[in-house]
Amino acid sequence: MQTNVREWLSEMREQLRENPTRAPLYVVYTWYLILWYAVTSRIPFGTNVYERDWDILIILDACRVDTLREVADEYDFIEDIDTIWSVGSQSDEWMANTFTETYHEEIEQTHYVVGNGHVSQLFERGDLPPKNNTTPIDFSKWDLVDLATFDAVDMVWRDYHDDTYHVVLPRVMTDHAIEAGRQDNPDKLIVHYMQPHLPYIGQSVCEGRPPTDIERDGYKRLETGDAEHEEVYRLYKETLRFVLDDIETLLENINAETVAITADHGEAFGELGAYGHPEGFPHPIVKRVPWITTSANDMETRKPNLGPDTAEETDLEKHLRDLGYR
Repeated sequence: MQTNVREWLSEMREQLRENPTRAPLYVVYTWYLILWYAVTSRIPFGTNVYERDWDILIILDACRVDTLREVADEYDFIEDIDTIWSVGSQSDEWMANTFTETYHEEIEQTHYVVGNGHVSQLFERGDLPPKNNTTPIDFSKWDLVDLATFDAVDMVWRDYHDDTYHVVLPRVMTDHAIEAGRQDNPDKLIVHYMQPHLPYIGQSVCEGRPPTDIERDGYKRLETGDAEHEEVYRLYKETLRFVLDDIETLLENINAETVAITADHGEAFGELGAYGHPEGFPHPIVKRVPWITTSANDMETRKPNLGPDTAEETDLEKHLRDLGYR
């Protein structure tokens, strides 16, 4: 058992100073997280992706089931959209409950191409959930494998975090996935795209301009009343289309009998007063995620561009701040 009483008290004082009306709810929430992680770190609530059949698994970060259904008719590779319960309501929670010793053998066969820096927090720094909230005590018992267990891990976020759009762009992920499939031909390949997660950049990239404040902050502007729901949701949907367009390219440039497309978690836009994807949040809008099965056939319509990135290696804290985490 770990204790963080001093840090927790300091955080509670800050909450009381900044938002006195909601501070009592925050106290209750942190104690709830103690119980939530004490249970779910031992008995995860949801379906582990390794319980399903796939050769390639595509992760759409923060993808809502209903939004995906709204755009499904625009994409030939989407036929039926099934759903599963995710094992996490944030990326780090999903990773911590997915890559466990129970699935050691399957993970040994997995090449993980990832644009999400939470993988470094978990596997390299050992920072386990909760991440955004301090609890006074911790009874969790995670069973995370070592990073070396994977067949390979491509930390795409580290060298390809775009300074204009503040995220790893889909085309970079697609090119790394194509390269991994053609050169390494792993038994299992996971491609963890960052879209449609914040920032909602689909429209800004297509228009060739930097993102606006609303595109960068998304649901946060909605929560503070500085943006309308319709506008924020439209930007989120355009970002989903943006990544699906690239997945179409991936499926034409890699071979796999069974490709599964899912999400680590969804995204809330005010349901039950929640915005984004809070830790330990079991609401269906965040925990219920899509499950699509299709196939892929390499027609060699794209040659991956993996030239050296000109940017310096991205600092993890900056990367996570750009994704909306403190």
